[in-house]
Amino acid sequence: TGVVVLSQYAEPEYAVALFEQGSSGRAYLLKEKVSDLDQLKAAIEEVSSGGSVVDPDVVDLLVAAQKATTLDRLTDRETEVLAEIAKGRSNAGVGEALFISEGAVEKHIGSIFTKLDLSGEEQTHRRVRAVLQYLAEKG
Repeated sequence: TGVVVLSQYAEPEYAVALFEQGSSGRAYLLKEKVSDLDQLKAAIEEVSSGGSVVDPDVVDLLVAAQKATTLDRLTDRETEVLAEIAKGRSNAGVGEALFISEGAVEKHIGSIFTKLDLSGEEQTHRRVRAVLQYLAEKG
């Protein structure tokens, strides 16, 4: 059975969920852009023959999501904190440089570790791994 989704959301996650079992016989179209019945009919015919159709805006969003780096998960302040750590600063030094308390620095660092999926294993130094990731992506 083919599936044609008419969505009001241009969200990459929804399109990925639709196509995670394959693209054959599936379409993801934006309601606002299906301007006439011929366009909808063409999508239904494509899906019924085993093809797939994806709105170009959704494709653009999927490509942009692919290009996003893990550092994009960080807030501007967290990125600033990580940049100061990459300069070799201690928590106190980061706080002084950014005019925030050492406690705030520690909270930001905890958030950075969570957002960068850095485990709390004793065998790894999360601070070093975060800096290495920062340097690799900011190059």
